[in-house]
Amino acid sequence: MTVNDIPLISFFQRVLDPLIIMATLYLFSALSGVPFNGYSLVLMIISFFISSSIYQHIDPYRTWRSGRMLAYARDLFVGWIVTVLILVCLGSVSGLAYHYNPRVLLIWFVATPFALLASHLTARKLRSGPAHGSEVRSVVIIGANDVGLKFARVIDKNPNLFMSVRGFFDDRTVDRRPPDLCHPVLGRMADIAEFVREHQIKMIFISQPISAQPRIRLLLDELQDTTASVYFLPDIYVFDLMQARFDNVGGMPVIAICESPFTGFNSMIKRASDIILAVLIQLMLLPVMLMIALAVKLTSPGPVIFRQRRYGLYGEEILVYKFRSMTVVEDGATVVQATKNDQRVTSIGAFLRRSSLDELPQFLNVIQGRMSIVGPRPHAVAHNEQYRKLIKGYMLRHKVKPGITGWAQVNGLRGETETLDKMEARIRYDLDYLRNWSLWLDLWIIVRTVKVVLKRDNAH
Repeated sequence: MTVNDIPLISFFQRVLDPLIIMATLYLFSALSGVPFNGYSLVLMIISFFISSSIYQHIDPYRTWRSGRMLAYARDLFVGWIVTVLILVCLGSVSGLAYHYNPRVLLIWFVATPFALLASHLTARKLRSGPAHGSEVRSVVIIGANDVGLKFARVIDKNPNLFMSVRGFFDDRTVDRRPPDLCHPVLGRMADIAEFVREHQIKMIFISQPISAQPRIRLLLDELQDTTASVYFLPDIYVFDLMQARFDNVGGMPVIAICESPFTGFNSMIKRASDIILAVLIQLMLLPVMLMIALAVKLTSPGPVIFRQRRYGLYGEEILVYKFRSMTVVEDGATVVQATKNDQRVTSIGAFLRRSSLDELPQFLNVIQGRMSIVGPRPHAVAHNEQYRKLIKGYMLRHKVKPGITGWAQVNGLRGETETLDKMEARIRYDLDYLRNWSLWLDLWIIVRTVKVVLKRDNAH
């Protein structure tokens, strides 16, 4: 979708979505023969405010604007699931739940997200149908450079954006342009105003560095004689961005270039899922942990729990718990990684490491808030100090809490990293996780972790 869809999006957010949520409750009450009373009206009002707040934080319309409809549908359903969970909790605590027909509520809970999605897709279809052929907007890009080329490719790969690139305008010579331009260069910057008027171009995207300010100012003056919408493409997108987003500080716009994915609502979801899963797993595995503790104590001298300093969130030192699996408890300036057939590993420790059962005490770290169930695996402080000097971007993995399992571990990088290449590959996966985090990715990693642990690959 284009920027011009913002009025439609605003209409959905402020008017249509709340009406659909309330109308579906009224409709299913009527169809079920249940009288619509004051309690139903209270539920309408509460659901209106809760859903509005939840969707404001999740912002599914961000993916609507970008044309990623599967991601949009996912966000829409997740937002409604969270809304329903809050309504159920409030109803149980306040006692209001007993005043509603369970059958009506169940149908309403299930049908509402489908009604929301159907209304949005219908509106989108109507806007892009035969009567709205002009919705495919013509685009020209000023600047045949890396940013302009990247933007053109994004438009080409996403037909749901309803945009068509006509070409580039650039003052540079052919040898200074990217060799793989996917659209023709239509002329110089001085030619663009006439071209836009003649071909009725709808959108102009300027991909020029700030150093070109005088030329841009002159260009904007000339474009005032056209009806085209003009946008800037920030040249920051030539960098390797992480969770980049627009924000404001005291009303002043800023651009986040390198940010943690766990801010605002995402942070709440991540922490809640960690606590719930960690508590459940600890309760289920408590007998197993007690037997492991006894076996470690009886088979070798030393503490049952091994505490080692690791880097946590923002690179601050934390103590990570593990069942002791070696005859040594190294935590100094030099720490030697465990290798295959390592003589320091105890008899019970070998089994614990292969099965990853030595990691179970780290669920206590999760409950404490020092770790997460899914995230970049924490390395010993000595290893961090070693690799941060060798691998670019190494410390960015500490913008989130370390995890018991991670994206790298389920992609074959579990256990020893005896070469620099392996550690670099692990860091690439860690940073990829930060760029693409979602609750579904966490759940997928947990499922794949079970499979990896059962295969016992690369653990020693």
